[in-house]
Amino acid sequence: MKIEYYIHLIRTDTNNNDFIELVRQLDEVLQESDGDEHHFFAQFNKLEELQNVVTAYVDNIPAGCGAIKKYSEKTAEIKRMFVRPEYRGKGIAKSILKELEAWAEELSYKECILETGKKLSNAIGLYQSSGYEIIPNYGQYAGVDMSVCMSKKLK
Repeated sequence: MKIEYYIHLIRTDTNNNDFIELVRQLDEVLQESDGDEHHFFAQFNKLEELQNVVTAYVDNIPAGCGAIKKYSEKTAEIKRMFVRPEYRGKGIAKSILKELEAWAEELSYKECILETGKKLSNAIGLYQSSGYEIIPNYGQYAGVDMSVCMSKKLK
């Protein structure tokens, strides 16, 4: 028997309490995965630098989130993508990513870029299946062996 569920996405900002809690959970996961390098990566993930946030709900329960941040006049950076473990594999991350890309297009961005960890194979797979291609590490991630950077041209 297949269980049906309803995914509801909202556009919000970093003052959203559900987003704040989801990011707290994300940071716990990343601290474990990044190990000693976590403090290096954490400095690039400040919430006050984000204005455009998407939070996903399943049956009114916060299940995942993501954000976009201006990187340049034509490029938005995908940040803080996370889906709680019990909601993974249901298309929530892909829905969040599509909504972030649509929002970026509305804001006149021509491209989205992102950084993820080499160990996060599921994240890399999600981005590749969504049309992202691996690029040389950009900005603060240049020369960082644990990072994988990707980009996608928008319509």
